[in-house]
Amino acid sequence: MTEDGERGTDSEELRTRRRTDERGRIRVTGFDADRVRDRDPLSAWSERDGADGGTDGTNGGADDRWRRGLRRFRRNRSAMAALAVVAAMALVSLLARPVEVAGVVVQPFALAPYDPTTILYLSVDPSVSPYDPPSPRFPMGVDGAGRDLFSRVLVGGRYSISIGFVVVGLTASFGLVYGAISGYYGGVVDEVMMRVVDVVFAFPGLVLALAVVATLGGGYWQLVAAFSLFGWAGYARLVRGEVLSIAEREYVLAAKVIGARDRTVIRRHVAPNALSPLVVLASLDVGSVVIGVAALGFLGLGMDPSTAEWGTMLDATRETLIQGPGGEIPWWATVYPGGAIFVFVLAMNVIGDGVNDALDARETGVGRGGRGGREDRGDGRERGDDR
Repeated sequence: MTEDGERGTDSEELRTRRRTDERGRIRVTGFDADRVRDRDPLSAWSERDGADGGTDGTNGGADDRWRRGLRRFRRNRSAMAALAVVAAMALVSLLARPVEVAGVVVQPFALAPYDPTTILYLSVDPSVSPYDPPSPRFPMGVDGAGRDLFSRVLVGGRYSISIGFVVVGLTASFGLVYGAISGYYGGVVDEVMMRVVDVVFAFPGLVLALAVVATLGGGYWQLVAAFSLFGWAGYARLVRGEVLSIAEREYVLAAKVIGARDRTVIRRHVAPNALSPLVVLASLDVGSVVIGVAALGFLGLGMDPSTAEWGTMLDATRETLIQGPGGEIPWWATVYPGGAIFVFVLAMNVIGDGVNDALDARETGVGRGGRGGREDRGDGRERGDDR
């Protein structure tokens, strides 16, 4: 073979090699990696973290997702404002009157000027009359029994707010365990457990709560039981759906291969990764429980009629909503307790929306031009990066 022939063969082989090297390559357009700013890392794992016993990825990145969600929640101004409102209402209710436990005063402060059961015209001021309008001395007026509405609204938050959080804590915890077991084991176990959930869903929740209260009677713990005995079903079904997909992922299968027990797999790998939708539902459900408790109180099936619970206060002033010809409606008797329910439930719904946005996986990503996700677009506009 001549030298010119060898050169031609080499050139042909080089061209063939170049064409072969270009096969299978994907060329990405419209993305500039150098312009990516303020992007959340997909994982906080590093060799140093693994060596030091930190984030080792054994829970499928759940810790990273919670940290990213917390950062996004802090950037949500409306959710943070709603959280401040709920915290303020809970704190004011706690400090409304002194709290005694086993005869020992554990909370000595009293923001409410009067005891919620004190009848003012009998022990404070004989000139006070039922349904006196708001005044500097009584900012929210007086109810039909001659009691200070301001003091009763402050103390009433102890019952309504605490019942909401206690019920959600109990139902979400039980629903998490129930749904995780059902979805993880599957088969006959899942079939039987889900049929129980279907039976619970066959009846409206408020009707079941009415039946429990009618059986056990009214009272604080009776209301907690009325909304807890059947309120876990929604959480169980939600968690079960999440666990069905999580149980087939690589990190769960790897844990089973190395011999981890079922309860360990559920506790360390399955349940933590199924918490995100459960937290969203729980944050929204607090307001629903408060409305349900107020509804039972308005129907006269909640707390004792003299108790300063917001729904029970509305029931005590029901007759003031309609007056005869020429009658004056004491609006303050219903507006302030109803307004407290409205503000709290609205704030909890805003918090629930904020939690949903913060934990939504679709919020994580890179926007157009490689400038980061939706949460970072505002910063890009401030820097003049948008085109």
